[in-house]
Amino acid sequence: MFGSFFKSINFLKPFNFIILIIVFMILFVSIFYTPFILSETIYFDESIMENITISRYGFVWPTPGYTTITSPFGSRVSPTAGASNFHKGIDIGAPEGTKFIAVVSGTITFVGFLGGGGYTITLSKDDLKISYCHVSPNYIVYEGEEVVQGQVIGFVGPKNVYGVVRKSVYRF
Repeated sequence: MFGSFFKSINFLKPFNFIILIIVFMILFVSIFYTPFILSETIYFDESIMENITISRYGFVWPTPGYTTITSPFGSRVSPTAGASNFHKGIDIGAPEGTKFIAVVSGTITFVGFLGGGGYTITLSKDDLKISYCHVSPNYIVYEGEEVVQGQVIGFVGPKNVYGVVRKSVYRF
């Protein structure tokens, strides 16, 4: 049955062979390379780019438009019982879903859940590591991805972390 079919096509004819190779290449590229091409798309938001200012140290603010530091680096009154009184970062007040950007160009070296930091994205450049904590678990970057300064790399996560709604702590 198939023998007569293959004899009638004759793959040795140059025109048929070239068409077969072209069809094969189109299928190969569309199946194996399209996902990689799409994942390499850099997510820039022009409205954010207009608000970016590079500091004299070469960094940009991670949440353009939101600059209130709600908890500074260093000693503080712990917001949760049993937590350390030394805060290893800064908290910036921004609504859930707010885009945040890469403060420097570098490589994403961690994407996942990281204990007290909740869902976390870590950006590394040389000996510098910048961790974005309490981010949305709907990641738009992946480990090993090269990002450029100002690129949107994630979204602010919910205030409800670990199933516990944060409350204000008052001490007199």
